[in-house]
Amino acid sequence: MIQVSHLHKRYPGGHDALRDVSFELADGQMAFLTGHSGAGKSTLLKLITLIERPSRGQLIVNGKNLGKYRRRRIPFLRRQIGIVFQDHKLLYDRTIFDNVALPLIVSGHRHQEIARRVRAALDKVGLLAREKMYPIELSGGEQQRVGIARAVVNRPPLLLADEPTGNLDAELSDEIMDLFHSFNQHGVTVLVATHDLRHIRRLNMPIIELKNGSLVRTTVAEA
Repeated sequence: MIQVSHLHKRYPGGHDALRDVSFELADGQMAFLTGHSGAGKSTLLKLITLIERPSRGQLIVNGKNLGKYRRRRIPFLRRQIGIVFQDHKLLYDRTIFDNVALPLIVSGHRHQEIARRVRAALDKVGLLAREKMYPIELSGGEQQRVGIARAVVNRPPLLLADEPTGNLDAELSDEIMDLFHSFNQHGVTVLVATHDLRHIRRLNMPIIELKNGSLVRTTVAEA
């Protein structure tokens, strides 16, 4: 699903955010991307979603070589990737239903299909009864669940999360991580960036550990 080979990312001014990173995350696998703040976790996720481009190396996602991916095709790639952020990025002037529906509306799905998929996604994260509420009316954990529902409503084969439990207490964090685990058990490839070692120990998933932009340890396949 994700093949990273000798990947480098250098920003203007000479800062190397990633240095010669190589690994493979197999289709249907779940792994934690870990390391201290500034280790390169968010940079790697940005490269996988083509928010940014690598400086050198090869990055293949779902069989597509992103180094050769044309700009006009990027929206189609992103429809195959669900992305969950730490700060939810919800639209506070829209209902929970409308927030989750947004990716489907952009993709041009029919109204009946949108309604069916949105309610199915909300049901999976336990928020079906709150579809008419607004984000401000929900707790932080519930808002994160809305973000997860929005990420999976397009039924992507790959789900990425960038520090999704950073603002939550331990109990809510466990609930969110268990949701990612449940999606993985249904065949979704999942990569979660976190520096919380407790989750890694509790779920006992493979890890990809970065330090100062370099891969220092991994229990997934090395490319």
